[in-house]
Amino acid sequence: MHKLISVTAKPNAQLECVFENNIKKTADIKPFLDSEVFSVLKNEKIFQNLTYHSYFISWQNEEIDLSADTLWHVGK
Repeated sequence: MHKLISVTAKPNAQLECVFENNIKKTADIKPFLDSEVFSVLKNEKIFQNLTYHSYFISWQNEEIDLSADTLWHVGK
């Protein structure tokens, strides 16, 4: 299980992630935005307003979330 140290929302549905092993990855979550659950994140203000937790990130009071493991696997 991966643990996040920090996550920063960047333009164009990019998330800059730093993991506990100090590896930095950029996760492109544009493909997720095509699903109904994540489509609200197409709004840049909502996307930028994420909440960081050690093992996941969330938006809109935890109604939408992505795990640290998902971010690890999609990140480059």
